[in-house]
Amino acid sequence: MSALDAIDRNILRLLRLDARLSNARLAGEVGLSPSACLRRIKLMEQAGVIRGYTALVDTSQAEATIAVIINITLERQTEDHLDRFEAAVRKHPEIKECFLMTGGSDYLLRVEVATAGDFERIHKDILSTMPGVLRIHSSFSIRNVLATRPKNPR
Repeated sequence: MSALDAIDRNILRLLRLDARLSNARLAGEVGLSPSACLRRIKLMEQAGVIRGYTALVDTSQAEATIAVIINITLERQTEDHLDRFEAAVRKHPEIKECFLMTGGSDYLLRVEVATAGDFERIHKDILSTMPGVLRIHSSFSIRNVLATRPKNPR
């Protein structure tokens, strides 16, 4: 896919605000026919620009999970070490998010668990066996104060 144009960026902005917008409404908002809008969305999905869709869930009402924030420091920061670690992270659906960081650690991961015992298994069987890991520092959340999507500028 070539570079995103203003219409593509507008489609992405609107989908971030409400991914449940109907295609007809989305097309009207960006000034396209519904078929042209859907074609652009499909191209962005195929190119990996749009990786998926999700819902923001109030876990206090839906499920009892604990978010664990994990700082990972690698032995070395070579391209090979980073690539091997990132490939390993992608194999584990237990890891919900992974960010390459600046500062004191190399990566920040987020996992969700039901119990401390569940995290112990993830720590022992997954995190500590990942390639190149030197240090693991984990923090358990008490509660989610804010989970959000972009504000609608209108």
